[in-house]
Amino acid sequence: MNRTVSRRSFLKKSAVSVFGFSVLPSYLALGKVETLEVNPQSRRGDVVGIDPHAASGDEAVNRSQDKPNIILFISDDHGWQDSGCYGDGDVHTPNIDRLAKEGMRFMHGFAASPLCSPSRSVIATGMMPHRSGAHKFGAPIKRDLRTMSQYMKELGYHTAHVGKLHVSPLQKFPYDDVIDRYAIPRGNKYESKAPAFIREYDRKEPLFLVVCTHPPHTPWKKNTTYDPATLDLPPNFVDTPETRSDRANYYTDVTLMDKIVGEVLDAVKEKGMADNTLFVYTTDQGAQWPFAKWCVYDGGLRVPLIARWPGKVEAGSVSDAMLCLVDLLPTFMEACGGNPPAELDGRSFLAVLAGDKKTHREVVFGSHTGNDGAAGIANYCPARTIRTRTHRYILNLQPGTQFDTHITGCVDGTSYWKTWVERAKTDSKAREIVLRYQHRPAEELYDLDADPWEMRNLVGKPEHAELLKDLRERLAVWCRQQGDDLAVERLAELGAKGGREGGAGAASGSAARSC
Repeated sequence: MNRTVSRRSFLKKSAVSVFGFSVLPSYLALGKVETLEVNPQSRRGDVVGIDPHAASGDEAVNRSQDKPNIILFISDDHGWQDSGCYGDGDVHTPNIDRLAKEGMRFMHGFAASPLCSPSRSVIATGMMPHRSGAHKFGAPIKRDLRTMSQYMKELGYHTAHVGKLHVSPLQKFPYDDVIDRYAIPRGNKYESKAPAFIREYDRKEPLFLVVCTHPPHTPWKKNTTYDPATLDLPPNFVDTPETRSDRANYYTDVTLMDKIVGEVLDAVKEKGMADNTLFVYTTDQGAQWPFAKWCVYDGGLRVPLIARWPGKVEAGSVSDAMLCLVDLLPTFMEACGGNPPAELDGRSFLAVLAGDKKTHREVVFGSHTGNDGAAGIANYCPARTIRTRTHRYILNLQPGTQFDTHITGCVDGTSYWKTWVERAKTDSKAREIVLRYQHRPAEELYDLDADPWEMRNLVGKPEHAELLKDLRERLAVWCRQQGDDLAVERLAELGAKGGREGGAGAASGSAARSC
């Protein structure tokens, strides 16, 4: 397949030469932690996001017509491997697979949080959870932050949002059009409103549209398609009939979401917008299964990410670049001629899309606080993590506290967890899985090449002591930069003790407790 245009031609063709923006060295020598240095050309007195050389009047109108439309499609709780194009041979996702054939599929995309509203706030602000202020479930972003809808409006876009808008406060997200943010999840609204909006769009401004579905968030649609008995289950699942039944229900909801992707893609094509539209598909975090949503493992933080832009992004390409959803905002801004603020945590990966770069980040970070409150509150398991190409280190801030979630006790429409607990009474493998899900040690370290499902904690192994120390220090530098004082304090304590608490086993107690 022929190479697409170079990044310089890429920007020139799109009339989006970027002024005053440069990505500076990504590691501080002291802490080896990825960060953006302050761009001296980015002044707080400027209207942030506006090209300082932007034209006005008729010239601006003409230029706006050359800017790409941008559609960001965010599903809810979709596991990164749970599509045909990501290697799942069971689930039916013909439209996501079609998108991958027409665009670039990223194999190492990551959310910043394994929880919906913090992750969506990161996407909207270009700031990681603690810097955005929204690291807890439902928490508002900080008052002085700007959001994606504001930046894109300043860049000449008509902004619209269809579906779930799980961010706060709403006045900080001033889309020109907001449709069905309170839509009934199982109604027809999610399936119909976005395609109809696209077909009826007739404004001269380029369109920036965010589409957010409820599927495949629980409760999952009842399966009528899949044969539960034939499904392949991950190795960190307990194989029971109820698990298989719920897995089939989840896949049914994934297929429903995929259908909506197809309807939106068809509307873009019918409108004649496809050739000048950057279309990005992703999800907010991993699926609602154990060791995924609410957890800082790959299951919770690694996400599907596909970008299509005909003539700009090579069709059928696969990227191994590591990136984070915090990088979406600056990428969109650069793609349409904006000057991304240097204080953002996100870094544009436009050069990767253009084919000019193969790499983006050397490490990615993640954090989870959970629902507001403390131990005993559902989904509360505060943790911080750093992930390299080959290893993941996790700091658990409440080791020994039983981790209760919607899976283990609250009503979420599933039935499998009780069967895991029952199986654990007589099956040692099931018991290990159940206890490991609900009880976390102070530290975890995994070799992702040898142990991709993160099931063998290497903390306490002498041969990994230096790596553990290095990753702990790098995470501490990043947490300090983020203003995450609790994590910094805890990491310092572990460093002083030599990490002697890190390999602790599971705490005692009931394997299942009501939320």
